[in-house]
Amino acid sequence: MSEEDQGNEGQIKEKLIQSKRKWAAEGRLLTGRNGLPADRLPPGQHVVTNWPVLDLGIQPDVKKADWSLTVDGLVAQPLKWSWDDFAAQPAFEDVSDIHCVTSWSRYDNLWAGVSAAHLLAVVQPAATARHVVFHSYDGYTTNVRLDHFAAEDVLLAHSWQGQPISREHGGPVRVIMPRYYFWKSAKWVQRIEFCAEDKPGFWEVRGYHNEGDPWTEDRYS
Repeated sequence: MSEEDQGNEGQIKEKLIQSKRKWAAEGRLLTGRNGLPADRLPPGQHVVTNWPVLDLGIQPDVKKADWSLTVDGLVAQPLKWSWDDFAAQPAFEDVSDIHCVTSWSRYDNLWAGVSAAHLLAVVQPAATARHVVFHSYDGYTTNVRLDHFAAEDVLLAHSWQGQPISREHGGPVRVIMPRYYFWKSAKWVQRIEFCAEDKPGFWEVRGYHNEGDPWTEDRYS
């Protein structure tokens, strides 16, 4: 990549950051209504049939041969999986809805990959572990509670609707946490860190809510 291209990417990234910070400061899209998980569509959301692309202006091109996942921190069995290691894990599928903080929701997404429950069984988090931080190939981070990550519908997904997840949507592997706004479902995941203390991530330190529950409109802090 040329210096000019790098400079353009930096400008795009900064414009996106400032735009999202303004949303947070203004409380954009907040309705003041609380919903329930039994309500399929959270407050302030609308249903789409496409899958919008949102990122920081950078889409890492990570080939399967070069991809790896490191899991470390407060775990008994830290690991580093290559693509072949990842593909050799027990297969897991789940159908879920997803909800983006920018107000769109998409129903009935079929995901395939490795369940968070299986990963947790392999690495065995320490009793002191309470939080998880996802680190991505583009430098992005986001934090979640360990008990949220352990939910039965959470996975590290390599496929969507029967096809490999595309680069623009976070392939080859991304996190899927369907019960929370989609910024918590980190794209291009490279490392999963288990911690005792919370470590707010990229958007969380820029005005976004620390938990991101769509039904209680946890859009902003």
